[in-house]
Amino acid sequence: MSALIELKNVTKTYGDLRALDSINLDIPPGRIVGLVGPNGAGKTTLLRAITGELDYSGEAKVLGREPRSQRADLMLETGVIHDIAVLPSWMKVSELLSYMEGIHPNFKREKAESFLKTTTIPMEKKIKELSKGMKTQLHLAVTLATETKLLILDEPTHGLDILFRKQLYSSVLEDYFDEEKTIFISTHQIEEVEHILSDVIFIDKGKILLYASIEELGKRFTQLTIPSDQADELRDKLKPISEYGILGRRVFLLEDPDQKALVGIGDIQTPSVADIFVALMGGEA
Repeated sequence: MSALIELKNVTKTYGDLRALDSINLDIPPGRIVGLVGPNGAGKTTLLRAITGELDYSGEAKVLGREPRSQRADLMLETGVIHDIAVLPSWMKVSELLSYMEGIHPNFKREKAESFLKTTTIPMEKKIKELSKGMKTQLHLAVTLATETKLLILDEPTHGLDILFRKQLYSSVLEDYFDEEKTIFISTHQIEEVEHILSDVIFIDKGKILLYASIEELGKRFTQLTIPSDQADELRDKLKPISEYGILGRRVFLLEDPDQKALVGIGDIQTPSVADIFVALMGGEA
């Protein structure tokens, strides 16, 4: 199955700063991919390159199109939701739906209206009068109603409460996702989305640190909790890539350990994606 997103040595520089440093990715359809990194890691720059918003060196194909030269066609099949709403603030909600009908050949007004009925958004209210949560819901309704093949969520829940964040991702999964589509979620708060991801990409300083499926991560990394008084002896033997203390015990994160050798030493668990990210970034959990 051909990839929805293909990047080969994609690089973006601003003077001496390499915002993207030789990025290589092949992302197939039917995946939910988390793009994870600290602020300034290159997440938004990568998304802007994928959607043809900026120039870059290297090669890129998204939905079979070159993002820069074929951006208009690409965006007919790509939905993008940012943390800051970009909807026309002077329009009423009903006017926005009429506007989308006029400019987007794939827009299904009935689908947008059906989604909006599950919200408290008034159809005759101006967009500038809506709360941030309502603006995000409206943006999502419009995007889901365009039947795109690629959905990019760029920190869409930033500043919103936990209930709304859960509702948003539930709506995306129920109303959008299938095996022919791909969702690309950019976030620095991996804990709130790791349960829905099929794959994860760690990025920092413009470089890809890791690209793997959640299943692969579970096989590759192991978390071992041991008594603190055994830490010095086992540290030399097991060589954890990171560790931290909790309630008088030490927690080791191990990469590709001999699983049989761990039996009886301590409590063995699969680490969270967040723990793995912190370890690879060189910090402590």
